[in-house]
Amino acid sequence: MTVMLLMMATVTFAQTQQFAKAVTAANYEQTISTDKLVVLDFWASWCGPCKAIAPIVEELAKEYNGVVFVGKVNVDDEESLSSKFNISSIPTLVFMKNKNVVETVVGAKTKTELKVLFDKYK
Repeated sequence: MTVMLLMMATVTFAQTQQFAKAVTAANYEQTISTDKLVVLDFWASWCGPCKAIAPIVEELAKEYNGVVFVGKVNVDDEESLSSKFNISSIPTLVFMKNKNVVETVVGAKTKTELKVLFDKYK
C-alpha cells in the first residue's frame, strides 16, 4: 500500500513539472542568459512547504510561459547553486532580471502574492 501511494505521488509530481524546468549548475548560466524574468524555486523533496507551493509555481510557469522562465533548483542536488544564493531556508524563490537578483522570497506564499511579483518584474 505504501509503495503504491509513493508511486502515485511521484507520478503526480512528475506530471506537474512540464513548464517549470530543472536548473542545475551545468545549465545555470544558459538559464539566466535571457532578457526575460527568471524565477528560481529552491526546493527539496522532503520539504512540506515546498510541496505545498509546487503546484502554484507550476501554474504560474504555465500562465507566464514565454514571458517568465521558471526554474526549479533541488537544494540537495545543487549545493553549489544553493551556496551561491545563500539559501538557508526553503522554499526560496529568487527573482532575477538581466542576471541580477531583484527580489528574494522565503517561505510558502499564495498564488496571488507570487503573481504580484511576477507582474512587477516581468
